[in-house]
Formats: sequence, C-alpha cells, structure tokens
Amino acid sequence: MAHEHKLEIFKGLVKFKSNTAKIWGVLIFLSLVTIVEVILGIIKPEILMGYVLGMKALNWIFIILTIVKAYYITWDFMHMRDETPGLRRAVVWIGIGLIVYLIFILLQEGGYIFRVYDTGYIKRDF
Repeated sequence: MAHEHKLEIFKGLVKFKSNTAKIWGVLIFLSLVTIVEVILGIIKPEILMGYVLGMKALNWIFIILTIVKAYYITWDFMHMRDETPGLRRAVVWIGIGLIVYLIFILLQEGGYIFRVYDTGYIKRDF
C-alpha cells in the first residue's frame, strides 16, 4: 500500500494536483525567498541598517528568511509533514537546542575576543 503525500503547502492555502506540481511550487517559493535575500544583500537598504535588539535589522531579516527556507525544506522535501507528531517534535527541539547552544558559544567566544582586542590583554587563558 503506497502512502499518499499531502499536496498542499502553507497549511492548505495552496493545493496542487500532483507531487511534481507540489515540488515545483515549493521550489519556486524557496527560489523567491532566496532572490529576496540576494537582492537585499546587494542593495543593502539604508532603512534596514538600524539596530534592532543589538543587531542590524537587515541581519534579522536574513536570519528569519533562512529559518523559513530551512522549515520548508524540512517540511516538504524531507517529508516531515507525513511523520508522527512525536518525531517532528524531537527533530525540531533537538535542532532548536543545537542552535541555541551554537549561539551561546559564538557569543561567549566573540565577547572574549572583543575584550582581548579592546583592552589589549588576555583575561582568561584556555
């Protein structure tokens, strides 16, 4: 018995007639998001250069668009939509945990390196 995949995206907002059409639809969506990222990276609008929560608004937009792309790649191309809720939660929470840990490490090391260059001496020696 073959398992039939759901043929809609955006929580049923857009429906397709076949798997091939759905793949093309998701590919077009991901391509549009990538094109927006590339255009914003090239023109760097001055209005997005202001700081929001300690980082430029343009960087926040890049992070959010990258998360959106990662979500749709996982959800549609890796068929997480068709898995059990427990497996989906496990994958998502492990990913979130790893991302938070990576951000913590980057902030710790970045802050340490900034202090070394700012004050001219090493406070901690690993």
